[in-house]
Amino acid sequence: MSVQTALSFRLLPWVFTPFLLLSCTPADPLQHFSGPAQGSTYNITYWTDAQIKATDLQQQITNELDRIDVVMSNYRPDSVIEQFNSNKVSTAQQVGAELVALVEDARQVTQASQGCYDLTVKPLFELWGFKADKFNQPTPEQIAETMQVVGMDKISTSADLMTKVNPDARVDVSSIAQGYTVRQLALLLEKAGVTNYLVEVGGELQVRGKKPAGQPWKVAIEKPLPGDQRLQKIIEVQQDEPLAIMTSGTYRHYFDANGQRFSHVLDARHGAPVRHHTVSTTVLIDNATFGDAWSTAFLCLGSADGLKVADALGLKVLFIDQDGDQLLEKSSQALAQSKSVVLR
Repeated sequence: MSVQTALSFRLLPWVFTPFLLLSCTPADPLQHFSGPAQGSTYNITYWTDAQIKATDLQQQITNELDRIDVVMSNYRPDSVIEQFNSNKVSTAQQVGAELVALVEDARQVTQASQGCYDLTVKPLFELWGFKADKFNQPTPEQIAETMQVVGMDKISTSADLMTKVNPDARVDVSSIAQGYTVRQLALLLEKAGVTNYLVEVGGELQVRGKKPAGQPWKVAIEKPLPGDQRLQKIIEVQQDEPLAIMTSGTYRHYFDANGQRFSHVLDARHGAPVRHHTVSTTVLIDNATFGDAWSTAFLCLGSADGLKVADALGLKVLFIDQDGDQLLEKSSQALAQSKSVVLR
């Protein structure tokens, strides 16, 4: 649902997904439920020896999804974030400590990505025609004018308040909110005593523990090519601690015009689509909130600059570049040296 990512499903978690469903025997202890969420869907698979009523657990999940939706969803005009956006004032607005904390988490990624990742790029997204799905090549003057309302420096926070330095600035948290949602749902499962699970929202997911009989969770990344749902890579999780796996790609939303391709991924520093050849990034991290933001940030940076940042921060990241018909995989040092995941 993100204006920055707009990716549809990006990960194919084995055990369940609309794309890949493994059959279960009647004795299979895996429990599963799913439903609509944040303009997409959610899927939860788990197993436990604890006495948990599945219907009660699903109701808790539904309630939490509804609560987050009212606060953070940019597609509904009555949400807290869209009310903030629609109020064109420079006075502080009460949005709640939860939303403030999320914006500040995003600000950390903005700073670490040298400003490439930014929650305020929605006006640029509209300027280039991605919202209307009608390509528009803006003039340098139009870009410069739009850039007046772009930048995390246009937003300040304090306690449960957010303030626009420029009253026309807007904040779109969808490039981080789904990761946050995944984390919140996982915490609900853990609070209920579930320590073996796979939680997925809109293609973002987190796993913990193992499948029955000690089998590792396996997650398949699709080949980052338009109209192609074949598998590119299988990630086999070897650790029991929670692990978020977040993937972003350029191959679902783009324009071909004037002999070149324009990606929907916008560099907030320049006000234009990225020009590198990175088409997919996957981040493996213990914090799903940051994983969601970083997958977009690394897609913005591209592999050349992104690997430097990933290595400096010790982050596990897989970059996939496209060179003609070839797909080239590049792993960060932390991923290449990791024993907690196996890439096949």
